[in-house]
Order: sequence, then C-alpha cells, then structure tokens
Amino acid sequence: MSTSLHSHSRDHSDSVRIFNKKKYGRRHFLKAGIGACTLLALPNVQASPLDLNERKLALLNLHTGERVKTTYWAEGQYVSEGLTAIKKVLRDHRTGETYEIDPNLLDMLQLLNYKMRSKKEFHVISGYRSPATNAQLSARSNGVAKRSLHMQGKAIDLRLPGHMLSDLHNAALSLQAGGVGYYPKSDFIHIDTGHVRQWRG
Repeated sequence: MSTSLHSHSRDHSDSVRIFNKKKYGRRHFLKAGIGACTLLALPNVQASPLDLNERKLALLNLHTGERVKTTYWAEGQYVSEGLTAIKKVLRDHRTGETYEIDPNLLDMLQLLNYKMRSKKEFHVISGYRSPATNAQLSARSNGVAKRSLHMQGKAIDLRLPGHMLSDLHNAALSLQAGGVGYYPKSDFIHIDTGHVRQWRG
C-alpha cells in the first residue's frame, strides 16, 4: 500500500486512530454498492471491477493545491497512514485545523469512483470546516447550514473532472447512503453520511 501526499499542512488533531470496526466492513461496503447495475443506464457511466481487498482514493484540494493518492483500507481494516493523509488534505484551509473524517464518507467516494469508472482525482471544494469557519460562512449565506456535517468530518463538496456533474449527482443518489446536494451553477455536488435526503442549491 502507498500514500502520496504533496505539499504541507498543519495537523491540530489528536493522535491518529486505527479503524477496524465491523460496521464499516465488507458487508456495509457491499450493501452500498448493490445499486451499481442501475448506473448502466446512465450516459458516460460504465461498470468496472470493484476491488474489495483494497480501497483507494485520489483527492485534490482546490484551495491549497494539495493532492493525495492513497490506500485507506487494506487487509480487512482502515489504514492509519492513508486516513491521516486524507485528513490533512481535507482540513479547514482557513484555520489549518484537521478532524477525523468519517470512514463511511470515504467509502461513498470510493463507490462513486467505481460507478463513474474514473481514475481521475476528485476535486474538493470543501471538506472539514471548523465551527468558526462554518459560522462565518453561515452568516454570509443561507445556503450554509448552521449545524453542517462538514464540522463533523461527515460531508464533502466536490466535482469529478471529465464527467458531467449530472452523472456524478445521479451516481451519488443511487448509493442511498446519505445526503446529496446538487449545485449545478457552482459546478459541484455535496455528499454526506447523514440521513438519506436530496436537495438542489
């Protein structure tokens, strides 16, 4: 397994945790991927083999220019090194604060890659947000929830280069694994691990 992290970041979190929880294991991952066949009817979306032995992600933070390509799950457990690298790239770029990212969110991203048959990195608009940052954004815009799941490491705003946003949106909806927001004017979707729901911004 390997982790590639470019540039530097400040890590204000507690010690790194190693995840090995059954609730995040193979059965959960398969359950979220059951709807893959429904994606075949969408334009520009094809099926591809899903490797259940390793889970990998590639991310680019559009605010900092930092990118990571890492294996975050291998041999039946979450990989501490990979989780730490992802956490740093998804930190609050305004304050430098980091937060543990919900492993379920990472699994949703991995499944989106599978469903979109993409080898490209996700472009991240917003990952973790500190309470202070979220309060500032919420004061400026009604579109930012005061209790946003971004503050809990359970939400991300992103796009996937080379793919239509509508296809990515439909793929995210098909997971039925959490919240999905569609923001076509700003060219990104929001996904989170909260209750299954959808909206348009």
